[in-house]
Amino acid sequence: MAGSSAPSGRPPLFATEKPARVAAYAYRLFAGTVLAGLFLICLYRAMHLPPRSSSSARWWAWLGLSAAELWFGFYWVLTLSVRLSPVYRRVFPDRLTRRYKEEELPGVDIFVCTADPTLEPPMLVISTVLSVMAYDYPAEKLNIYLSDDAGSVITLYALYEASEFAKHWIPFCKKYKVEPRSPAAYFARADSPPDICGPKEWSTLKEMHKGLTDRVNSVANSGKIPEASEYKVMGFTQWNEDATYKDHPSIVQVLIDGNKRKTADIDGNALPTLAYIAREKKLQEDHHFKAGSLNALIRVSSVISNSPIIMNVDCDMYSNNSGSIRDALCFFLDEEQGQDIAFVQYPQNFENVVHNDIYGNPINTVNELDHPCLDGWGGMCYYGTGCFHRREALCGRIYSEDYKEDWSKAVRKTEVDELEGTARSLATCTYEHNTLWGIEKGVRYGCPLEDVITGLQIQCLGWRSVYYNPARKGFLGMAPTSLGQILVQHKRWTEGFLQISLSKYSPFLLGYRKIKLGLQMGYSVCGFWALNSFPTLYYVTIPSLCFLNGISLFPQMTSPWFVPFAYVVVAAYSCSLVESLRCGDTAVEWWNSQRMWLFRRISSYLLAAIDTIRRMLGISESGFALTAKVTDSEASERYKKGMMEFGSFSLMFVIMATVALLNLTCMLFGVARVFLHEGATGLEAFFLQVVLCVLLVAINFPVYEALFLRKDSGRLPASVSLVSFCIVLPLCILPTNIQI
Repeated sequence: MAGSSAPSGRPPLFATEKPARVAAYAYRLFAGTVLAGLFLICLYRAMHLPPRSSSSARWWAWLGLSAAELWFGFYWVLTLSVRLSPVYRRVFPDRLTRRYKEEELPGVDIFVCTADPTLEPPMLVISTVLSVMAYDYPAEKLNIYLSDDAGSVITLYALYEASEFAKHWIPFCKKYKVEPRSPAAYFARADSPPDICGPKEWSTLKEMHKGLTDRVNSVANSGKIPEASEYKVMGFTQWNEDATYKDHPSIVQVLIDGNKRKTADIDGNALPTLAYIAREKKLQEDHHFKAGSLNALIRVSSVISNSPIIMNVDCDMYSNNSGSIRDALCFFLDEEQGQDIAFVQYPQNFENVVHNDIYGNPINTVNELDHPCLDGWGGMCYYGTGCFHRREALCGRIYSEDYKEDWSKAVRKTEVDELEGTARSLATCTYEHNTLWGIEKGVRYGCPLEDVITGLQIQCLGWRSVYYNPARKGFLGMAPTSLGQILVQHKRWTEGFLQISLSKYSPFLLGYRKIKLGLQMGYSVCGFWALNSFPTLYYVTIPSLCFLNGISLFPQMTSPWFVPFAYVVVAAYSCSLVESLRCGDTAVEWWNSQRMWLFRRISSYLLAAIDTIRRMLGISESGFALTAKVTDSEASERYKKGMMEFGSFSLMFVIMATVALLNLTCMLFGVARVFLHEGATGLEAFFLQVVLCVLLVAINFPVYEALFLRKDSGRLPASVSLVSFCIVLPLCILPTNIQI
C-alpha cells in the first residue's frame, strides 16, 4: 500500500508497503494453531500433576517445567503480537532531486565517535570519516565531526592526514561513482581500476592511500607524531604532558572549513567541513560515556554549522551507500508524511562475516523481519549508529500538528576561528550542571542503552520513526569474531534493556497512551531478554537430570498429549527455519544462530539478570564495556574456518561448559539405562527427554571440541574444564529417590 500524494498534488517521496493479505492471514492461522498447542500443553501440565505418592524430585521438576513453559508461551505470544503488522519502505530520490535544488537541501551534521585508539585503531576511524565525507551531497552542506573521547593526539594526527587525502579521494569518488567510499574497503575489494578510470590515476591514488596507512600506523605504534605536523594544525599545541584518557581539556579544531575556498579539493571544488572534538574530562566528573560525547557534539555543532539533520555513526561502521543522505531526506522532506518523523534508522550490517558464520552474525532475520514489524507499529528503535535525526526532535522538542520545519536556515557567516573558543566552552565537563541535557535534551543518561531510551522518549513526545533497509546496505561495520566479545556485548545490551523495563523508562509506563501498545510490546521483547535466562537454564538441565534418574516429565509417544508437544516444537522451529532461509541465511547459519540463542540465554542473559538485581540492591554500579575492533590474526583464521574462539577463563564459559557436559553425561548414561533395563517401554516414556538431550548435545558440539579435541590457543582453558567437571560430577552421581 503506497503512500498517498501530497495535498499540492505532488507525488510522495516515499511509499509504505505491506505484505499481501493472503500471507498475513496464513501467518495468523498458523499462529493460531501454535497458540492452541501451547494451551493444550498448559492443560496437560495442570491435569497430570504427579500423584502425592511421587518423589519430591518429580514434584519440583514438574512445577518448574510448568512455570518455564508458561513463560515461553507468554514470550512467544508477546513476540507474535509484534510481528503482525510489518511494513516496508521505498524511497524516490529522483523525485527529491526534481523537487529541490541543490542549494535548497538542508545541511547535514555527521557525528563519528571513537573512545580508545587501541581498541579502535586510527586507520579504522579515518576510513569511516572519509566514507561519510564522500557522500553524494553538496559539500558546503556537509559537516563531519569526529568525537575523540580519549583525547588522543594520535587520533587528531590521523584526522589531519585524512583531511589531506580527502582532497584527492572525494573528487575521485564523485568522478567515477565509486562504491563503497571507504578507501580501505574499496582498495581491499578492487584489484583493478574502473573501466572509465585510467590505470595511472587509480594506481597513484592507491599508493597515496598506502602511504597514508603506513604513516598513521607508524605513528600509532610509536605513540609520537612527526614534529613538522605540530605547526600545521593549532590543535596539536593544546596537549600537555599531564593529559590522560580520563583527564584532559576540551579541544575543538576545525581542520577543513567548508566555507573557505582555499580548502578546496584538487579539482577546485568545495570540501565538507571537518572538525575534531575532544570534550573536557575530569576524574571527579561523571562523563556518561557515549551519551555525553554525543551531547557535546550536538552543542558544538550548533555554533559551527547547526544543520537541521544530524546523523551519527560508530567509528567502525563506514558508509557503504553514497546515496544514504538523499534516501533519508525522502522521509524528512515529504510534505504530507514526513513532518512527524524524528529519525530514520538504518540496519546494522557487517562486512567481516564469513559464509556459514559460526556466531550467526549476519542477523538477516532481525533486519528483514523483526525491524519492519516494529516499524509497522510506528516506532523503530534508535540503535545508536546509522541513524539520521531531526535536530529539533533530538533536542527535546514536542511534536504538534502545526509544527513545520524550516529547512532553509541561514548559512554561517562568522569565521570558524572565532567560533572554536565558544565551541570549547560548550564541551566542558561542567557545562551540563543544572541543565536539562541528558534528561530532556539530547541523548538521555542513566542507562547503558542511552540510545534506546532516547528514541523511546522522542516517540513519547509525539514523534515517530521509520526503518529503512535499502538493497545496497547503507552502512557496514565490524562484527565481533570471538565468543567472549559477543557474549560481553550482549550482556551489556541485555542489562540495559532490563534496566529500562524495571525503571521509569519502562515502555508500559513511559509509553502509556503515548505510543501504540504494539510498540510497547516490541520494546518489551528485548526488555525481557534477561528473564528468558532462568526458564531456559531450567529446561536445558532439569529434564536431562530427570532422564538420567528415570523421572519422566513428558507424555509417552502413544499418548494423545504427545501431539501438542511435538507439534509446537516442530512448527515453531520449522517456521523459524523458513523465515531464516527467506531472509537470505543458509540452513547452517540458522543452526548456528540457534546455538548462539542458547549460549546467550544461559550466559549473557543470566549474568545480566543477576547483575541488574545486584545493582538494584546497591551492590554494584553501571559500567560501559567497549567492544574491541581488532582481532588476533590466528583468531581470525580460526573464525574463517568456523571454529569458536574461547581462549580465557570466564564465568560465562563455565556455565556453557557445565551445561554441555551435563547433557552429554545424561545422554550417555540415561540411554544406557533405558536400553539395559527398560527397553522399548522406557524409550516411549522418555522419548521427548531423549530428543531434548540429544539435540542439546548436538548443538554443543563446538564446546566439546574446545574441551577435548582442540590444542590451539582458542580452546577452552583447563581451569574451565576443571570447574565444570566439579559441578557436573556431584549432580550426576548423587542418588535421587526415584518414584515415578
